[in-house]
Amino acid sequence: MADGGAMRRVETGGAAGFWAPGSRILWRYRENGGTQVHIARPVTVVRDDADLLAVWLAPGTECVKPVLADGTPVHLEPLESRYTKPRTVQRDRWFGTGVLKLARPGEPWSVWLFWEPGWQFKNWYVNLEEPLTRWAGGVDSVDHFLDISVHPDRSWHWRDEDEFAQARRDGLMDDQLAEKVQEAGRGAVEVIHAWGPPFSEGWQHWRPDPSWAVPSLPEDWDRTPAHVSS
Repeated sequence: MADGGAMRRVETGGAAGFWAPGSRILWRYRENGGTQVHIARPVTVVRDDADLLAVWLAPGTECVKPVLADGTPVHLEPLESRYTKPRTVQRDRWFGTGVLKLARPGEPWSVWLFWEPGWQFKNWYVNLEEPLTRWAGGVDSVDHFLDISVHPDRSWHWRDEDEFAQARRDGLMDDQLAEKVQEAGRGAVEVIHAWGPPFSEGWQHWRPDPSWAVPSLPEDWDRTPAHVSS
């Protein structure tokens, strides 16, 4: 997946692997309460170093997403049964404009940037999640349901609180994990209030390299990493 099939090695207080800009990797999520990968998105590396991983999810990218066993989109299922009905996965294309994803090592959230057509900046989106683990072909995480939208005027609001509550009722996260997620959310809100990185760094003005092709979805998108690291 990465250019040349290998990660570029650099020294940052010891040997640490980073991907060169333009490398193609997978950004994946494991299912909640399980071990299988149910979301896989091929992305292009924008920046990767000891402080930040930034990747670009291009419009039209073929991805893998969860659906109910009968093919019903997850968001169309009533909330009361959304997390208890059997599921499978299907291939689909990323619709709409692309997404820039930013993640700092060890942080329990990533920040996504969305644009309207014509590169009109729409909003930042804080996705609360397990800190990313790195492997040779990409990064893995587990989504924690609760999210935050941050608008260009720096106002913000919680998202998906109903899904977070339902996931708790359905046993997809215990009280200890739920408290950790809420604590992470409060930490993210502190960063928003202080207008710290990455909100203050001008990423809304970034644009992808026009020479980048849309990454393809590999057949072994769900492979088990030989080893992972934070």
